[in-house]
Amino acid sequence: MKSIVKIIQAQPTQDGAGVKLFRSLGTHLLPELNPFLMLDEIRADEASDYLAGFPSHPHRGFETVTIMLDGKMRHRDSRGNEGVIESGGVQWMTAGSGIVHSEMPEQSEGRLWGFQLWVNLPAEHKMMSPRYQDIKAAEIPVVNFPGAQVRVMAGTVHNHTGPVTDIVTRPTLLDVHLDGELNLTLPPRTLLYVYEGALTIGEQTARAQQLAVLSEESSLTMTGNAKALVFGADVLNEPIARHGPFVMNTREQLMRAFEDYQSGQFG
Repeated sequence: MKSIVKIIQAQPTQDGAGVKLFRSLGTHLLPELNPFLMLDEIRADEASDYLAGFPSHPHRGFETVTIMLDGKMRHRDSRGNEGVIESGGVQWMTAGSGIVHSEMPEQSEGRLWGFQLWVNLPAEHKMMSPRYQDIKAAEIPVVNFPGAQVRVMAGTVHNHTGPVTDIVTRPTLLDVHLDGELNLTLPPRTLLYVYEGALTIGEQTARAQQLAVLSEESSLTMTGNAKALVFGADVLNEPIARHGPFVMNTREQLMRAFEDYQSGQFG
């Protein structure tokens, strides 16, 4: 059975044009756990904390996953994609060889609550063509258990397969609403982020705004009253060369990414 190896408390920070958020993966406490590179939670009731948004910025060599619980964000990118991510929706963007995009609030008041997860690409796929999957809440299957409800965004739970497809790291991405006990089969590399309440795995308890790194066994049993993101994928045993919005395998590739972006070759 999976157990909790480490618990990380999310740290307050700012990103974009000053958006206030909480970062649990991608800090000095846990810089990355390949293929997972970063996890941010945005939870703000005051518009001044999020209105500046995330103006146009580049990415290369990895994927961004945006999950909205409450509110609306508009995505635009240099490939001509545009769409609004609304409550319950998810967007999986593969930056690949390079893309420039913006993510801006589509609201001027009310709560904005969601997450962004960064997922690495294997070396052989880092320069793949960029692409974009925009999934509405109604397209996400919901699996009901006696002690939980599970929204399956990617991966398969009890023969229900999520709508995010053709991702090379074969991810599992679940939104779990727990009210009792739940048993799941998950990839060896799995993390869990509690965003409401508390849950127990084995002898340890993870609480709201805590990231739990899980051991490599396949079976997970959790109990409690909580809401949590569960995400797993294939392990990438490859070097990481990372700076800002670019994630490559070598310093030379990283420098090339900056050069290509500055010369207008992205998107």
